[in-house]
Amino acid sequence: MKTLPTTLLGPVLLELAVFDDARGRFMETYQRERYRAIGITGDLVQDNFSTSAKGSLRGLHYQLRQPQGKLVHVTRGEVFDVCVDIRAGSPMFGQWFGTILSEDNHRQLWVPPGFAHGFLALSERADVAYKCTTYYAPADERALRWNDPQLAITWPIDREPVLSKKDAEAVLLRDAELPAYVP
Repeated sequence: MKTLPTTLLGPVLLELAVFDDARGRFMETYQRERYRAIGITGDLVQDNFSTSAKGSLRGLHYQLRQPQGKLVHVTRGEVFDVCVDIRAGSPMFGQWFGTILSEDNHRQLWVPPGFAHGFLALSERADVAYKCTTYYAPADERALRWNDPQLAITWPIDREPVLSKKDAEAVLLRDAELPAYVP
């Protein structure tokens, strides 16, 4: 496993070691001590999995009082994965990082607590798996508008994405309740 650069402090982009042979493929997707050694700390308490059709955009999601860190990877297909620093008072507040995660590039993205997260399915089908540092709390969940002009995320899409009702009604960053920055 090796770390790759990102444009933000906190998120970590990882390239996993892959072992291929006549039987198929093997890769280790998490090993606590190895991840702690590169700064990904805290317990990972919940695993989530989603399947999305091409053009589906999920996010930008976050939890307010119980911020979730997420370790995200793609098991099938390809997504454009984005995290946004939304910690009020952070020196990188409102900045975003985006990257392609795919079954072929074997990359993971660590999205720290206090960051909004979302992804756009680029392939016909995209399966995304992610580990979380806190349990899902529906009453605590918030969403930012995917096309907020203040964020100016460059999504690789040439049409309106497929959104859930919650994501279609998401607020702009300037109107959002935000987690505090804790240095």
